[in-house]
Amino acid sequence: MHIWVDADACPGVIKDILFRAAERTKRPLTLVANQALRTPPSALIRMVQVPGGFDEADKYIARHVQPGDLVITADIPLAAEIVGKDGHALSPRGELYGRDNIRELLDLRNFMDTLRGTGVDTGGPAAFSAADRQAFANRLDRLLRQR
Repeated sequence: MHIWVDADACPGVIKDILFRAAERTKRPLTLVANQALRTPPSALIRMVQVPGGFDEADKYIARHVQPGDLVITADIPLAAEIVGKDGHALSPRGELYGRDNIRELLDLRNFMDTLRGTGVDTGGPAAFSAADRQAFANRLDRLLRQR
């Protein structure tokens, strides 16, 4: 299982958890972003910088992911593509995207996007919390133990 990170908007604390998990489990980890990111020195961890532009990191990950790989992303369309390729997708808040929930999440995302397009203020996501960090760490550990 290769771990891919849609890293442009991924919280630093989540990246730190992933760095430790990659070392502990000896799994390759690739951060993909359109800006250079610092990573710890490790043969298992690498950073890929893609050109600036809409969804360039998502496109890169989607092209390279293999069945069984894990992608960390808050991007629902990317998660849907990964699930469709028999990969695993996990949000930085610990929500596992799967065949049982991805269609509903994608529909909700598209509905909210339509509302925003008509001028409705839908608010933004809640601030990232310690509970989110813990939920992510717990779900990641379960996933890595299962594979």
